Amino acid sequence: MAGPLRRAAWNLRYRWRRVFALCVVGAGVLAPILTNLWWTLPLVWFLGLFVVLPVLHTLAKPLPSADDEGGDGDRGSGNDPALDALRERYARGEIDEAEFERRLDRLLETEDAEVAERDRDVAARIRGTVERELERVRE
Repeated sequence: MAGPLRRAAWNLRYRWRRVFALCVVGAGVLAPILTNLWWTLPLVWFLGLFVVLPVLHTLAKPLPSADDEGGDGDRGSGNDPALDALRERYARGEIDEAEFERRLDRLLETEDAEVAERDRDVAARIRGTVERELERVRE
């Protein structure tokens, strides 16, 4: 029984917009039946989907953390443990500015090489797919 309950809790937490939209659609269908007023259907749908849902979405957005507001635009800020360790060592004074710059350049070169390698792999797959399609068309 824990599986369905856990799934429902996960859906409410991460897919609450979909759940809310389904509830609004259901309420819109039930409103004219319960009230005998045809105009309650578009009223409930309009208010629910175009007024309440955007307001709830805006209120539920997470606030940016203090790291995000820095505006320094670093590429791996908070995501790269090597870069974080390097910054901590520099801040503690274990390495000087020249050593920090040298290691930072090496980290960025390694990251750029990984991105370039991944891009080469993607390009090779695309090239292979195009070549197979051309062979198929030629036959």
